[in-house]
Amino acid sequence: MQNFNYHVPTKILFGKEKVTETAKEIKAYGSRVLLTYGGGSVKRIGLYDQVVKQLKENDLFFVELPGIQPNPRVTSVREGVKLCRENNIDFILAIGGGSVIDASKAIAAAVSYDGDAWDFPMQKARVENPLPLGTVLTLAATGSEMNGNAVITNEETQEKRGMGSPLLIPKFSVLDPTYTFSVNKYHTAAGTVDIMSHIFENYFAPGEGTFVQDTIAESILKTCIKYGPIALEEPENYEARANLLWAGSLALNGLTLTGKKTGDWATHGIEHEVSAIYDLTHGAGLAIIHPIWMQYVLNEETAPKFAQMARNVWDVEEVDDMKAAEKGINAVRAFFNSLGMPATLTDAQIPGDHFDDMGKKACIFGKIGSFRRLNADDVVAILNRAL
Repeated sequence: MQNFNYHVPTKILFGKEKVTETAKEIKAYGSRVLLTYGGGSVKRIGLYDQVVKQLKENDLFFVELPGIQPNPRVTSVREGVKLCRENNIDFILAIGGGSVIDASKAIAAAVSYDGDAWDFPMQKARVENPLPLGTVLTLAATGSEMNGNAVITNEETQEKRGMGSPLLIPKFSVLDPTYTFSVNKYHTAAGTVDIMSHIFENYFAPGEGTFVQDTIAESILKTCIKYGPIALEEPENYEARANLLWAGSLALNGLTLTGKKTGDWATHGIEHEVSAIYDLTHGAGLAIIHPIWMQYVLNEETAPKFAQMARNVWDVEEVDDMKAAEKGINAVRAFFNSLGMPATLTDAQIPGDHFDDMGKKACIFGKIGSFRRLNADDVVAILNRAL
């Protein structure tokens, strides 16, 4: 296990009615709020009204940025930056899922920056002096409520890029499982896949002697396997929703990466190229790509880790590592299928028209992945296998 520093300063307010503490938390950092959200779901479930009531009762000035889309657009980020500057905003409150939170992080970073917000995902700018932000989460999936990362889409260039900084970690996040009751089956399934894929990215990574981290990761995977199907069939099952919500936060707050040099993240990089062009739901794209990536990188060197997952997560009883690994990968695919997720790009009505460009863009900053390094040709090969 390598040396590491681990600090996640996000204050988690978990449980029913915890949203009533939001204004108190905001006041510790500011008094002029940009309220960000997506479509109409936060209004339909009554969350918007509860938040606005608190802001008004506590004399907190606020302006709104509604309509943030899934796979959040840099155009929304630019609009948010404009609103912040015009209204002297000193705090951002994101209510919704990962896309709203990601856009809010990019806004927070860009307000004090003289250039364009797209410079951050393109690695042309560093985050300095961002606005503080908080979140009220409505979807178990992203983990963005407890880390400093964001992914932004540029529709003009058909690119989807990540950015991040510890300075963008939310100051607080409200996690009330009841606000996820209204999430439909498709997005509940996609969110479950997203959580599991975040675990895979840090689990399948170079490093030895990380037994405790890997065991935590395996437990989160088993949580998704147990409660994902329950949440699909019983959307208002509090236990299922609560466990998935907390699993999503723990999967991507850096805990399972401690003691390792870096995660893999090749699958996310490949999926970003798909959803950048076709606007596919992120979890659905990961359901297609991740098992195919597993098969592609499986060899004698990587087999033992896949076999470990197979035995500890899927209860595979097989002595031979390669055979166990194959059975474990097949179990991942079967579980994703059982959630109703697409298994191929064809299932999602995505053709192979742009694979060469996708491969080049995925590797725009060099080879991707750490478990096995991949170049543009490898990306194209994985995408072809995904058809």
